[in-house]
Amino acid sequence: MDAIKIKDKQFTLSITEETIQAAVKRVGEAINKDLADKDPIFICVLNGAFMFAGDLMKTVNIPCEITFIKLSSYVGTYSTGKVHEVMGLNESVVGRNVVVVEDIVDTGITMEKIIASLKAKGAADIKVATFLQKPDALKRDIAVDYVAIKIPNEFIVGYGLDYDGYGRNLKDIYTVVD
Repeated sequence: MDAIKIKDKQFTLSITEETIQAAVKRVGEAINKDLADKDPIFICVLNGAFMFAGDLMKTVNIPCEITFIKLSSYVGTYSTGKVHEVMGLNESVVGRNVVVVEDIVDTGITMEKIIASLKAKGAADIKVATFLQKPDALKRDIAVDYVAIKIPNEFIVGYGLDYDGYGRNLKDIYTVVD
């Protein structure tokens, strides 16, 4: 599909499933190389990162664990700038090598909060793996270690990302047109 409608918005195809899978594979291979013998714990940020985390974990072949947290900062198509913890971390990260798996880093506000929280909980090393990054939207000075795809500062849906809860199931990425 080259164009779709979700609720009141029109979207056009911007990143195909093939491009997505190649980018995820590249990130997974880099993690395998960089974190071999590090026994990392991956922390998937729900809801948006579930598809990226699932595909990424299929390419990661080093000993590791995965767990999940859920944060909220979006209403409709806009970030509120306030991060609300919906489901916190249950596992200990004391002395652990952590990889935060995020769907998108745009302003960096959410990631800044996650990193600060993990440092406070005693993580030995924190890496960030994001499916998408919007460099032009960044408002915080945070390091993103693994970026699958960089995109313009536009609202997108698909591959785990949503518009008011819809569109997460799409295998491609679509950009809003109106």
